[in-house]
Amino acid sequence: MWFLRRMLRIPWTAKKSNERVLNEANKRRSLVRTIRKRQATFLGHVVRRGKLEHLVTTGKFEGKRSRGRQREKIMDGLTTWLGPGKVLDTLAAVKDRDLWRDMIANAYKQGT
Repeated sequence: MWFLRRMLRIPWTAKKSNERVLNEANKRRSLVRTIRKRQATFLGHVVRRGKLEHLVTTGKFEGKRSRGRQREKIMDGLTTWLGPGKVLDTLAAVKDRDLWRDMIANAYKQGT
């Protein structure tokens, strides 16, 4: 953001939101989308492998829960990013590599 403000010659004292600066530069935020895409490809790799990482990633690991607010699981974030559906539907789609790649590509193109 600092670089875009500098290129557009917007002084740091100007009260412009980051969204407004992005609109002026005709840019979109892509960091979150890139992170979600990498998480999705990693999840596909882990689930197809089916080892201990699969149990930990899907949250089927037994034990006591820690105190406080529970952390967001990778599956919860990806299920909302890939579209409405259940976790079981997402896990079933992971097994078919071509379907999984298509789902990731469509979600990435939509930009959500």
